[in-house]
Amino acid sequence: MGTSFPNSKTIYVFSLLVLFLASFSSPSEAFANETLTQCLISHSQPSHPIISAIYTPAESSFSTVLQSYIRNLRFNTSDTPKPTLILTAVHESHVQAAIICAQKLSVQMKIRSGGHDYEGISYVSISSPFFILDMLNFRSVDVNIEAETAWVQAGATLGEVYYGIAAKSKVHGFPAGVCPTVGVGGHFSGGGYGNMMRKYGLSVDNIVDARIIDINGEILDRESMGEDLFWAIRGGGGASFAVVLAYKINLVRVPETVTVFSVQRTWEQNATEVVYKWEQVAPKLNEDLFIRLVMDVVNGTNAREKTIRATFLALFLGDAQRLLSLMGDSFPELGLRSSDCIEMSWVESTLYWTNFPIGTAVDALLSRTPQVLTHLKRKSDYVKQIIPKDGLELIWRRMIELERPVLTFNPYGGKMGEVAANSTPFPHRAGNLWKVQYATNWDEDGDEAARHYIELTRKLYGYMTPFASKNPREAFLNYRDLDLGINHNGDESYEEGKVYGVKYFKGNFNRLVEIKTKVDPSNFFRNEQSIPVLSPVKKKVKCPTHNCISAGHSQ
Repeated sequence: MGTSFPNSKTIYVFSLLVLFLASFSSPSEAFANETLTQCLISHSQPSHPIISAIYTPAESSFSTVLQSYIRNLRFNTSDTPKPTLILTAVHESHVQAAIICAQKLSVQMKIRSGGHDYEGISYVSISSPFFILDMLNFRSVDVNIEAETAWVQAGATLGEVYYGIAAKSKVHGFPAGVCPTVGVGGHFSGGGYGNMMRKYGLSVDNIVDARIIDINGEILDRESMGEDLFWAIRGGGGASFAVVLAYKINLVRVPETVTVFSVQRTWEQNATEVVYKWEQVAPKLNEDLFIRLVMDVVNGTNAREKTIRATFLALFLGDAQRLLSLMGDSFPELGLRSSDCIEMSWVESTLYWTNFPIGTAVDALLSRTPQVLTHLKRKSDYVKQIIPKDGLELIWRRMIELERPVLTFNPYGGKMGEVAANSTPFPHRAGNLWKVQYATNWDEDGDEAARHYIELTRKLYGYMTPFASKNPREAFLNYRDLDLGINHNGDESYEEGKVYGVKYFKGNFNRLVEIKTKVDPSNFFRNEQSIPVLSPVKKKVKCPTHNCISAGHSQ
């Protein structure tokens, strides 16, 4: 367990209570009669004091704690709704107290692991009052090389996971994301994909146990929570069901030497033909090879004109000689040369993919400071049919008009086509050629700039409509996008949730609703895109055979 955020707290907290009450915009009667701070203290264990983990707006350190894990500057403004309290829990009993008190006082609890939610819903709320349960101190990574497993706490970062594994073995790794500051809790519970997914699938495909605290404050593992709930927290968004404390993962084998490359081609350098060939081969290549395609707008040979740059970024689980042979047979159009190929260890490749300079010490993975901190908007898509050349060039002309948004294609195939769509809540498996990310970053502050760049992103998403999946137009939960719908968690919660739910989960959505209704009938664990519950008057949802639990609905 890590240590709590440094502070100069004293035990004289009760003088702050009036200030707390004044900061609540619409307190319930219960909340007015007993403040959250009082409740947390009264429900904590003397052996594990909670007071040093509580931060309120009256303290100078509050803003530092709040902002330290805001990874999208859109949500770091004076107008952004602020929590009434932040609890940086350092013990399981603190989490239990938070769940008990939040229910008792009817205050919403947001759960933050690494703060990388693209729409900020782990630390911002449209409801008031709310507080943040920050899991940053739950960061242990306990690796058992003999068993080829690890217990990873929800507040650990991916970089800490990779570092912990590499410290024990040169031939083990784990399939997860390429950003080392992303928190385990949200990443794993939303699916978790990375550049080994064609070989080993998603993070959730390699999770074998978990520890959670449920609505009753009970600590459960896979056996005691049951297979339905265990299924739900592996891709359905853990924050809809419980507080995830830790996941047990199966490590995967990696060679001592892997190879990476980054090759660029502009429109003038025959990018159309090369990208078109990539579309045909990338999902069918040997599963040891993952080639991401990134397309952005850059200056052309004439500085007054813009052009498209296609970057082919690869990880190959093997040496350069084997890679060159494979590429020569399958993708000669790229023109890969031996000088393009860089051999290194797997853990070093995680730094390369994050744009660290070659030779950077591996302990850079332990830094929790993002390399880039900016305003951003993200959207997602899935593509099931090859985009024709004229379609590619149409998209590129539109990108040049928009200039700022970046388009990224992540190839499927391999293991991703072998795992059943209902094996986890993550449904985007066989039939998909690649996943799309739309990414726009900007440095300007203010609502006007945000509206402008968000609209550019939406326009590019609109231009891609003819080439994207349909009925539904699918989306990836970990690429959170509130454009798909917002749940106000009122009487229309199920109807609102279904709008985005079928895009994220397809046929698995109804099973998630059934499980949610069983384990959290009061919808305590909720956010702007959480899994909704069925109200008592709703009829039983129809699910595919063997794809729903048999339990009844809410009481």
